Amino acid sequence: MNSIAQPALYLQVAERLRQRIFAHELAPGAWVDEQTLAEQYGISRTPLREALKVLASEGLVTLKPRRGCYVTELAERDLDDIFPLMALLEGRCAFEATQKTQPADLKRLEALHEKLERHAAKGDINGFFEVNHDFHQALQELSGNRWLKQVIDDLRKVLKLTRRDSLRLEGRLKQSLEEHRHILAAIRERDAASAEALMHAHLLSGRAALAKMQAAALTPGPSPARGRGEQVRHG
Repeated sequence: MNSIAQPALYLQVAERLRQRIFAHELAPGAWVDEQTLAEQYGISRTPLREALKVLASEGLVTLKPRRGCYVTELAERDLDDIFPLMALLEGRCAFEATQKTQPADLKRLEALHEKLERHAAKGDINGFFEVNHDFHQALQELSGNRWLKQVIDDLRKVLKLTRRDSLRLEGRLKQSLEEHRHILAAIRERDAASAEALMHAHLLSGRAALAKMQAAALTPGPSPARGRGEQVRHG
């Protein structure tokens, strides 16, 4: 692997490690071998340790005294803690976006929703997820609240540590689409309070779907279809 050049060496290292964690090349719970990584990147351990501090501040790794650094592993309790926060934050985004949305903004949201409808009709889960992400991102931008966006983005990074996809639960794709229809309708009507409540419920519905998948996985017998390389996706 090529050596990493200046400037901001530790930030470049942090980004490379971040992507490896998201790809699960560095798996949840895995010990981070600092010496091996330093050799791979052709750097000293000092910038590597600075990079790990950055990732620790994001919750992606855990620094344990006298034991080293480990990739963070999320438990069900963590998801139970994170999703209500996401629901509150994204609900607030929907509230603020509804208050500020202009006709051109509404057309953009409607165009994204039309894509959701098409992907759902084809049963295209991956396509639905990508557009769903764009829809949520659009609302964050329309809210004009950079602090909300920053906190939501940080939480999304943590959620990438676990690979489960609520949209793969039977019936969830259709349910998610219906939830989006109601959210968009509230935005059209400029009903900010309803948009907030509907988005809040939408996020919690995604968590409930993940819980059902986990319960099914722990129960002997057929389980919901899951593919390789899945990530937590709140659709």
